[in-house]
Amino acid sequence: MMKANIVLDAKGLACPMPIVKTKKSMKDLKAGDILEIQATDKGSTADLEAWANSTGHEYLGTEAEGEVLRHFLRKGGELSAENAASIPEISLEAFKQKVDSDESLNILDVREIEEYENAHIPGVVHIPLGEVEKRSNELNKNDEIYIICHSGRRSEMAAHTMKKQGFKKVINVVPGMRDWTGKTEKGGM
Repeated sequence: MMKANIVLDAKGLACPMPIVKTKKSMKDLKAGDILEIQATDKGSTADLEAWANSTGHEYLGTEAEGEVLRHFLRKGGELSAENAASIPEISLEAFKQKVDSDESLNILDVREIEEYENAHIPGVVHIPLGEVEKRSNELNKNDEIYIICHSGRRSEMAAHTMKKQGFKKVINVVPGMRDWTGKTEKGGM
């Protein structure tokens, strides 16, 4: 049985209310704290697992007690001890200077295909965040890799995933393409 820092009662609530309440409760937790969500909505297991994965929190599992599902999530930000090292960041301005200097860079764009096709930095490798875990073998683990998304959030999650897989030098570009003023190109590969 897991020990939670806060217990959230979402019993009797239907989708999307357990997620809405979970988001609010997560704000009050410190990184690494565990939130227990008690719910009766059968769909809450898949919903909370997907939400946790998409927001950088960790889904720890679900215990059923009769009709009540007890879901456990760990607040993101603090990753387990072996990944406690935070991801290095580079400001968009410093990154743009590197790109403009025509220095040979390894850049990974982890936005969705529509965002990528709309505008991307010439020469980037495109692997959407959801595929990074499976496709990171397309990249060299010893290369210095700059990871960019729209705002810096998805690229940070991608960097953590890659670090767990043994990538040595991943750098998150912050804030990302939403503020990019350098050269771009449109279209697919």
